Amino acid sequence: MHRCIQLARNGFQNARPNPMVGAVVVHDGRIIGEGYHIRCGEGHAEVNALAAVKKEDEHLLSESTIYVSLEPCAHYGKTPPCARLIVEKGLRRCVVGCVDPFAKVQGRGIAILRDAGIEVTVGVLEDECRELNKHFMTFHSLHRPFITLKWAQTADGFIGRKNQTPDSPLIISNSLTSIICHKRRAEHQAILVGHNTVVSDRPSLNVRHWSGPNPLRVVLAHEDIDGYDALYVRTPEEAIRTLHEKGIQSLLVEGGARTLQAFIDQDLWDEAYVETGNTTIGDGVKAPVLKNEIALSTNCYDKNTIISFKRMQPAK
Repeated sequence: MHRCIQLARNGFQNARPNPMVGAVVVHDGRIIGEGYHIRCGEGHAEVNALAAVKKEDEHLLSESTIYVSLEPCAHYGKTPPCARLIVEKGLRRCVVGCVDPFAKVQGRGIAILRDAGIEVTVGVLEDECRELNKHFMTFHSLHRPFITLKWAQTADGFIGRKNQTPDSPLIISNSLTSIICHKRRAEHQAILVGHNTVVSDRPSLNVRHWSGPNPLRVVLAHEDIDGYDALYVRTPEEAIRTLHEKGIQSLLVEGGARTLQAFIDQDLWDEAYVETGNTTIGDGVKAPVLKNEIALSTNCYDKNTIISFKRMQPAK
Protein backbone atom coordinates (compact mmCIF):
# COMPACT_ATOMS: atom_id res chain seq x y z
CA MET A 1 0.00 0.00 0.00
CA HIS A 2 2.96 2.31 0.59
CA ARG A 3 3.89 1.69 -3.04
CA CYS A 4 0.31 2.47 -4.13
CA ILE A 5 0.50 5.85 -2.39
CA GLN A 6 3.91 6.53 -3.89
CA LEU A 7 2.62 5.78 -7.39
CA ALA A 8 -0.59 7.77 -6.87
CA ARG A 9 1.32 11.01 -6.20
CA ASN A 10 2.58 10.94 -9.79
CA GLY A 11 -0.92 11.92 -10.90
CA PHE A 12 -0.98 15.07 -8.80
CA GLN A 13 -1.31 17.65 -11.59
CA ASN A 14 -3.25 15.78 -14.24
CA ALA A 15 -5.61 13.44 -12.38
CA ARG A 16 -7.79 16.14 -10.81
CA PRO A 17 -10.64 16.61 -10.38
CA ASN A 18 -10.40 12.82 -10.10
CA PRO A 19 -8.54 11.48 -7.06
CA MET A 20 -4.92 10.35 -7.13
CA VAL A 21 -4.88 6.54 -7.05
CA GLY A 22 -2.16 3.91 -7.23
CA ALA A 23 -2.52 0.15 -7.74
CA VAL A 24 -0.12 -2.78 -7.40
CA VAL A 25 -0.68 -6.42 -8.48
CA VAL A 26 1.20 -8.94 -6.34
CA HIS A 27 1.73 -12.69 -6.77
CA ASP A 28 3.46 -14.67 -4.05
CA GLY A 29 5.18 -11.56 -2.69
CA ARG A 30 6.35 -10.33 -6.13
CA ILE A 31 4.98 -7.26 -7.92
CA ILE A 32 3.90 -8.31 -11.40
CA GLY A 33 2.11 -5.09 -12.37
CA GLU A 34 1.64 -1.55 -11.11
CA GLY A 35 0.14 1.72 -12.27
CA TYR A 36 -1.56 4.95 -11.31
CA HIS A 37 -4.28 7.26 -12.57
CA ILE A 38 -2.28 9.45 -14.92
CA ARG A 39 -4.87 11.81 -16.36
CA CYS A 40 -8.56 12.56 -15.90
CA GLY A 41 -10.56 10.80 -18.61
CA GLU A 42 -7.96 8.10 -19.14
CA GLY A 43 -7.42 4.67 -17.56
CA HIS A 44 -7.67 4.38 -13.80
CA ALA A 45 -4.90 2.96 -11.63
CA GLU A 46 -6.33 -0.58 -11.67
CA VAL A 47 -6.58 -0.56 -15.48
CA ASN A 48 -2.96 0.55 -15.84
CA ALA A 49 -1.67 -1.89 -13.22
CA LEU A 50 -3.40 -4.87 -14.86
CA ALA A 51 -2.27 -3.74 -18.31
CA ALA A 52 1.31 -3.71 -17.01
CA VAL A 53 1.20 -7.43 -16.20
CA LYS A 54 3.31 -9.27 -18.76
CA LYS A 55 1.54 -11.73 -21.05
CA GLU A 56 3.50 -14.63 -19.64
CA ASP A 57 2.34 -13.66 -16.12
CA GLU A 58 -1.38 -13.28 -16.86
CA HIS A 59 -2.07 -16.86 -15.76
CA LEU A 60 -0.95 -15.82 -12.26
CA LEU A 61 -3.82 -13.34 -11.80
CA SER A 62 -6.16 -15.97 -10.38
CA GLU A 63 -3.71 -16.40 -7.51
CA SER A 64 -2.83 -12.69 -7.16
CA THR A 65 -3.81 -9.78 -4.96
CA ILE A 66 -4.41 -6.25 -6.22
CA TYR A 67 -3.67 -3.44 -3.81
CA VAL A 68 -5.35 -0.10 -4.51
CA SER A 69 -5.22 3.09 -2.46
CA LEU A 70 -8.88 3.98 -3.12
CA GLU A 71 -11.92 1.76 -3.57
CA PRO A 72 -12.31 0.62 -7.22
CA CYS A 73 -15.02 2.55 -9.02
CA ALA A 74 -18.38 0.87 -9.64
CA HIS A 75 -19.95 3.14 -12.27
CA TYR A 76 -19.61 3.94 -15.95
CA GLY A 77 -18.11 7.41 -16.30
CA LYS A 78 -15.43 8.37 -18.80
CA THR A 79 -14.09 4.85 -18.31
CA PRO A 80 -15.73 1.49 -17.43
CA PRO A 81 -15.96 0.43 -13.77
CA CYS A 82 -12.68 -0.92 -12.38
CA ALA A 83 -14.43 -3.24 -9.91
CA ARG A 84 -15.90 -5.23 -12.81
CA LEU A 85 -12.52 -5.34 -14.57
CA ILE A 86 -10.97 -6.93 -11.46
CA VAL A 87 -13.76 -9.52 -11.48
CA GLU A 88 -13.24 -10.24 -15.19
CA LYS A 89 -9.50 -10.70 -14.70
CA GLY A 90 -10.20 -13.29 -12.01
CA LEU A 91 -8.08 -11.93 -9.16
CA ARG A 92 -8.63 -13.72 -5.87
CA ARG A 93 -8.09 -10.83 -3.45
CA CYS A 94 -8.27 -7.03 -3.29
CA VAL A 95 -6.76 -4.82 -0.58
CA VAL A 96 -8.27 -1.31 -0.40
CA GLY A 97 -6.75 1.68 1.35
CA CYS A 98 -9.97 3.62 1.93
CA VAL A 99 -13.57 3.82 0.76
CA ASP A 100 -14.44 6.30 -1.99
CA PRO A 101 -16.85 9.03 -0.71
CA PHE A 102 -18.04 9.84 -4.25
CA ALA A 103 -21.81 9.28 -4.34
CA LYS A 104 -21.66 6.86 -7.27
CA VAL A 105 -19.17 4.61 -5.47
CA GLN A 106 -19.40 4.68 -1.63
CA GLY A 107 -18.90 0.96 -1.05
CA ARG A 108 -20.48 -0.23 -4.29
CA GLY A 109 -17.13 -1.22 -5.77
CA ILE A 110 -16.32 -3.30 -2.71
CA ALA A 111 -19.78 -4.92 -2.89
CA ILE A 112 -19.25 -5.91 -6.54
CA LEU A 113 -15.97 -7.61 -5.65
CA ARG A 114 -17.36 -9.48 -2.65
CA ASP A 115 -20.47 -10.57 -4.56
CA ALA A 116 -18.13 -12.12 -7.12
CA GLY A 117 -16.38 -14.13 -4.39
CA ILE A 118 -13.26 -11.96 -4.23
CA GLU A 119 -11.74 -11.55 -0.76
CA VAL A 120 -11.65 -7.84 0.11
CA THR A 121 -9.68 -6.17 2.91
CA VAL A 122 -10.46 -2.50 3.59
CA GLY A 123 -8.65 0.13 5.66
CA VAL A 124 -4.95 -0.60 5.11
CA LEU A 125 -3.01 2.65 5.69
CA GLU A 126 -6.43 4.30 5.65
CA ASP A 127 -5.34 7.62 7.20
CA GLU A 128 -2.47 7.97 4.73
CA CYS A 129 -4.74 7.14 1.79
CA ARG A 130 -7.34 9.66 2.92
CA GLU A 131 -4.67 12.32 3.45
CA LEU A 132 -3.41 11.75 -0.10
CA ASN A 133 -6.80 12.88 -1.46
CA LYS A 134 -7.93 15.26 1.28
CA HIS A 135 -9.21 17.79 -1.26
CA PHE A 136 -11.32 15.16 -3.05
CA MET A 137 -12.50 13.63 0.24
CA THR A 138 -13.60 16.96 1.72
CA PHE A 139 -15.38 18.02 -1.46
CA HIS A 140 -17.47 14.85 -1.65
CA SER A 141 -18.07 14.27 2.07
CA LEU A 142 -18.58 17.85 3.32
CA HIS A 143 -19.81 19.30 0.01
CA ARG A 144 -17.35 22.18 0.04
CA PRO A 145 -13.76 22.78 -1.07
CA PHE A 146 -10.84 21.89 1.19
CA ILE A 147 -9.80 25.28 2.63
CA THR A 148 -6.18 26.22 3.33
CA LEU A 149 -5.21 29.50 4.99
CA LYS A 150 -1.83 31.08 4.37
CA TRP A 151 -0.19 34.29 5.51
CA ALA A 152 3.21 35.79 6.28
CA GLN A 153 3.74 37.97 9.35
CA THR A 154 6.56 39.99 10.84
CA ALA A 155 8.40 38.90 13.97
CA ASP A 156 6.24 41.30 15.97
CA GLY A 157 2.99 39.94 14.56
CA PHE A 158 1.93 42.22 11.70
CA ILE A 159 0.73 41.15 8.27
CA GLY A 160 1.08 44.53 6.56
CA ARG A 161 1.59 48.25 7.00
CA LYS A 162 -1.29 50.59 7.60
CA ASN A 163 -2.34 52.43 4.42
CA GLN A 164 -0.13 50.17 2.33
CA THR A 165 0.03 50.82 -1.43
CA PRO A 166 1.23 48.75 -4.41
CA ASP A 167 4.30 51.02 -4.59
CA SER A 168 5.41 50.20 -1.03
CA PRO A 169 4.61 46.55 -0.27
CA LEU A 170 5.76 44.90 2.92
CA ILE A 171 8.07 42.08 1.88
CA ILE A 172 8.24 39.31 4.48
CA SER A 173 8.83 36.15 2.44
CA ASN A 174 12.29 35.33 1.15
CA SER A 175 13.28 33.57 -2.07
CA LEU A 176 12.82 30.09 -0.57
CA THR A 177 9.46 30.70 1.07
CA SER A 178 8.20 32.41 -2.08
CA ILE A 179 8.84 29.19 -3.98
CA ILE A 180 6.98 27.22 -1.30
CA CYS A 181 4.08 29.69 -1.49
CA HIS A 182 3.80 29.27 -5.26
CA LYS A 183 4.03 25.49 -4.96
CA ARG A 184 1.08 25.66 -2.57
CA ARG A 185 -0.83 27.80 -5.06
CA ALA A 186 -0.25 25.16 -7.74
CA GLU A 187 -1.73 22.58 -5.36
CA HIS A 188 -5.04 24.45 -5.12
CA GLN A 189 -7.67 25.12 -7.78
CA ALA A 190 -8.71 28.54 -6.46
CA ILE A 191 -7.08 31.35 -4.46
CA LEU A 192 -8.95 34.04 -2.52
CA VAL A 193 -8.01 37.48 -1.22
CA GLY A 194 -10.03 40.37 0.13
CA HIS A 195 -10.89 43.79 -1.27
CA ASN A 196 -8.19 45.64 0.68
CA THR A 197 -5.46 43.26 -0.49
CA VAL A 198 -6.35 43.86 -4.13
CA VAL A 199 -6.44 47.65 -3.66
CA SER A 200 -3.19 47.82 -1.67
CA ASP A 201 -1.12 45.15 -3.46
CA ARG A 202 -2.72 44.29 -6.82
CA PRO A 203 -1.45 40.71 -6.42
CA SER A 204 -1.04 38.54 -9.49
CA LEU A 205 -1.78 35.34 -7.48
CA ASN A 206 -0.08 33.13 -10.06
CA VAL A 207 2.52 30.34 -9.88
CA ARG A 208 5.40 32.10 -11.61
CA HIS A 209 7.95 30.56 -9.17
CA TRP A 210 6.62 27.02 -9.65
CA SER A 211 5.28 24.72 -12.36
CA GLY A 212 1.56 24.15 -12.71
CA PRO A 213 -1.74 25.82 -13.55
CA ASN A 214 -2.62 29.19 -12.08
CA PRO A 215 -5.50 28.93 -9.59
CA LEU A 216 -8.81 30.69 -10.20
CA ARG A 217 -8.64 34.17 -8.63
CA VAL A 218 -11.45 34.93 -6.18
CA VAL A 219 -12.00 38.27 -4.41
CA LEU A 220 -14.10 38.83 -1.31
CA ALA A 221 -15.67 42.23 -2.01
CA HIS A 222 -19.07 43.91 -2.27
CA GLU A 223 -18.31 45.24 -5.75
CA ASP A 224 -15.96 44.55 -8.64
CA ILE A 225 -12.61 46.35 -8.69
CA ASP A 226 -11.77 48.09 -11.96
CA GLY A 227 -9.08 46.37 -13.95
CA TYR A 228 -8.85 43.28 -11.76
CA ASP A 229 -10.21 40.16 -13.40
CA ALA A 230 -11.53 37.67 -10.85
CA LEU A 231 -14.58 35.88 -9.49
CA TYR A 232 -16.21 38.24 -6.94
CA VAL A 233 -18.08 36.98 -3.88
CA ARG A 234 -19.49 38.89 -0.90
CA THR A 235 -19.09 36.45 1.98
CA PRO A 236 -17.02 33.36 2.84
CA GLU A 237 -20.23 31.31 2.66
CA GLU A 238 -20.95 32.56 -0.85
CA ALA A 239 -17.39 31.75 -1.86
CA ILE A 240 -17.69 28.19 -0.57
CA ARG A 241 -21.11 27.65 -2.17
CA THR A 242 -20.10 29.11 -5.53
CA LEU A 243 -16.84 27.17 -5.75
CA HIS A 244 -18.58 23.93 -4.84
CA GLU A 245 -21.14 24.54 -7.59
CA LYS A 246 -18.24 25.06 -10.01
CA GLY A 247 -16.65 21.76 -8.97
CA ILE A 248 -13.66 23.45 -7.32
CA GLN A 249 -12.25 21.05 -4.73
CA SER A 250 -9.62 23.24 -3.05
CA LEU A 251 -9.29 26.87 -1.99
CA LEU A 252 -6.23 28.75 -0.75
CA VAL A 253 -7.05 31.90 1.26
CA GLU A 254 -4.10 34.32 1.28
CA GLY A 255 -5.45 37.48 2.85
CA GLY A 256 -5.79 40.07 4.08
CA ALA A 257 -6.14 39.93 7.82
CA ARG A 258 -9.90 40.59 7.98
CA THR A 259 -10.62 38.05 5.27
CA LEU A 260 -8.51 35.37 6.93
CA GLN A 261 -10.04 36.06 10.34
CA ALA A 262 -13.54 35.80 8.87
CA PHE A 263 -12.78 32.25 7.68
CA ILE A 264 -11.20 31.41 11.05
CA ASP A 265 -14.08 32.77 13.10
CA GLN A 266 -16.59 30.72 11.10
CA ASP A 267 -14.45 27.55 11.31
CA LEU A 268 -14.22 27.55 7.51
CA TRP A 269 -10.72 26.15 7.26
CA ASP A 270 -8.91 22.82 7.31
CA GLU A 271 -5.20 23.68 7.30
CA ALA A 272 -3.14 26.84 7.80
CA TYR A 273 0.44 27.80 7.01
CA VAL A 274 1.86 30.73 8.94
CA GLU A 275 5.21 32.18 7.90
CA THR A 276 7.05 34.41 10.38
CA GLY A 277 9.89 36.61 9.16
CA ASN A 278 12.73 38.11 11.17
CA THR A 279 11.84 41.76 10.57
CA THR A 280 9.79 44.08 12.80
CA ILE A 281 7.76 47.15 11.89
CA GLY A 282 6.43 48.27 15.28
CA ASP A 283 2.90 48.94 14.07
CA GLY A 284 0.60 47.92 11.26
CA VAL A 285 -2.19 45.47 10.41
CA LYS A 286 -2.24 42.74 13.04
CA ALA A 287 -1.95 39.15 11.88
CA PRO A 288 -4.97 36.83 12.22
CA VAL A 289 -5.32 34.63 15.29
CA LEU A 290 -6.11 30.93 14.88
CA LYS A 291 -8.45 29.02 17.16
CA ASN A 292 -9.09 25.29 17.59
CA GLU A 293 -5.76 24.56 15.95
CA ILE A 294 -3.22 21.77 16.24
CA ALA A 295 0.39 22.45 15.20
CA LEU A 296 1.66 19.80 12.79
CA SER A 297 5.18 20.87 11.84
CA THR A 298 7.72 23.70 12.02
CA ASN A 299 10.31 24.37 9.32
CA CYS A 300 12.94 27.09 8.97
CA TYR A 301 13.91 28.59 5.62
CA ASP A 302 16.75 31.11 5.70
CA LYS A 303 15.67 32.70 9.03
CA ASN A 304 11.95 32.54 8.18
CA THR A 305 9.80 29.96 9.96
CA ILE A 306 6.70 28.25 8.56
CA ILE A 307 4.39 26.47 10.98
CA SER A 308 1.63 24.27 9.61
CA PHE A 309 -1.62 23.84 11.53
CA LYS A 310 -4.65 21.60 11.27
CA ARG A 311 -8.07 22.61 12.57
CA MET A 312 -9.18 20.56 15.53
CA GLN A 313 -12.46 18.91 14.68
CA PRO A 314 -15.35 19.86 17.03
CA ALA A 315 -16.51 17.20 19.45
CA LYS A 316 -19.44 15.11 18.15
